[in-house]
Amino acid sequence: MKYLFIVACFVCSIFSQAQQKQDPWKDSQLMDPALLASRIEKHKTKDLVIISVGPEAIIKGSVDIGPTHEPENLEKLRNYLKDIPKNREIVIYCGCCPFVKCPNIRPAFALLMEMGFKNAKLLNLPKNIKTDWLDKDYPTND
Repeated sequence: MKYLFIVACFVCSIFSQAQQKQDPWKDSQLMDPALLASRIEKHKTKDLVIISVGPEAIIKGSVDIGPTHEPENLEKLRNYLKDIPKNREIVIYCGCCPFVKCPNIRPAFALLMEMGFKNAKLLNLPKNIKTDWLDKDYPTND
C-alpha cells in the first residue's frame, strides 16, 4: 500500500498542472471523511456507492476503478455507473495528492455530472489519503 502511495504521488507530480477552469463540484458536494467513516462503522452504507478513482481502493467497501486520468479507466467508470440509478448517493475519492494537483478527481466527477447523477459527492481529502484517512484510523479494505 505504501509503494502505491509513493507511485501515486509521483504520478500526481507528473500530471499536475495549474487549474485552468473551475472545479466541477460545489462545496456542498464535498463529503467530510469523518462522516463517511462513521457511516461505514455504523453499517449505514446500504444505499451508498463508494468508488476509488485513484491508484487503489483503500476505503472499506469501495470499488476500485483505477486512475481516471487514463481514458480506459474513465470508460471503466462510465460502464460501472451505467446501471446505477441517477438518484443513488455516489462518493468518489482518489487521495493520491492534494486536490489542486490530482489528475483523477476532475475527470471522474465531471463524468458523474455528465451522466446526470443527482447525489454525487467527492470525499474531501485535501492533502492525501494517508493524512486525511489512514492516519485517522478510518476503515480500510484489508
